[in-house]
Amino acid sequence: MRELFIWYRVPAARAEATRAAVLAMQRALMTTWPGLEARLLVRNQAEPQTWMETYARRVVSPASNIGIDSTLEAAIEAAARQLAEAIDGGRHAEVFDAVVPTGT
Repeated sequence: MRELFIWYRVPAARAEATRAAVLAMQRALMTTWPGLEARLLVRNQAEPQTWMETYARRVVSPASNIGIDSTLEAAIEAAARQLAEAIDGGRHAEVFDAVVPTGT
């Protein structure tokens, strides 16, 4: 299943307001998209801070078995447009496929 990882940098002076905005955005997305799991990770050691949003989708129907499909990825990016001014540089998206263990 496809999972989405998005990283970007946030200046410490904007961190509190940006954190609230990202968490609200993720809650709204999880409400709209059944089975969506979203997390926010922050590396605080440097200035600006490096942030990572992660998105995965549990199987709720055969159609959602792909995980993060292109429609959901576009919805995440559309929702994130509100964050553009808080971010230092752009958002960088990476997509990974989960490795499912096979029987031994």
